[in-house]
Amino acid sequence: MITVNAMGDACPIPVIKTKKALQELSGSGEIEVLVDNETAVRNVTKMAESSGASVTQEKLGEGQYRVLLKVGGGSEAGAETTGGDSCGCDGWSGVYGDTIVVVSSDRMGEGNDELGHVLMKSFIFAVTQLDELPKKMVFYNGGAKLTVEDSPALEDLKSLAEQGVEIMTCGTCLDYYGLKDKLAVGTVTNMYSIVETMQKAGRIIRP
Repeated sequence: MITVNAMGDACPIPVIKTKKALQELSGSGEIEVLVDNETAVRNVTKMAESSGASVTQEKLGEGQYRVLLKVGGGSEAGAETTGGDSCGCDGWSGVYGDTIVVVSSDRMGEGNDELGHVLMKSFIFAVTQLDELPKKMVFYNGGAKLTVEDSPALEDLKSLAEQGVEIMTCGTCLDYYGLKDKLAVGTVTNMYSIVETMQKAGRIIRP
């Protein structure tokens, strides 16, 4: 049995750790995932079931949960499924062209700004864990704040750049926010290049 200790880990780390364990498991076997909240239980369960594993859940105590994954009986956990991914993004197999990520803000969603910053940092970290990385990431407007010095997402973006992901930041946006001299990863681009990149993309991911 493989034990995945994801206690105290923020989303999406429990799912990422579990996915890696599924990929490491050779043949049939069991994976025990320990988490500290019900949201993580649901997220791990959904991913595991979409990968072909059978799942049981158990509450061990206050803030302590155990998710048990059983792989076997001809299931191919960790392999790609033919019916779309766990996010319901069906039909992507027929899309041709590069995948790009377009980020227009330094926070994700609307409501609480502090939460939005946390979600954006988690989003960019999740991109680093994708099996197939995007070809390019484009940052404009408030998103330009993520590619400069002291950005909370800077290390993850540098990691992506080192793996061949092209990081592009709008020059006009850097100028507007007074960050022209603080770009810390990738290159400065212009609106024509941004439009051209988006027009040629096979798929665009927006947080």
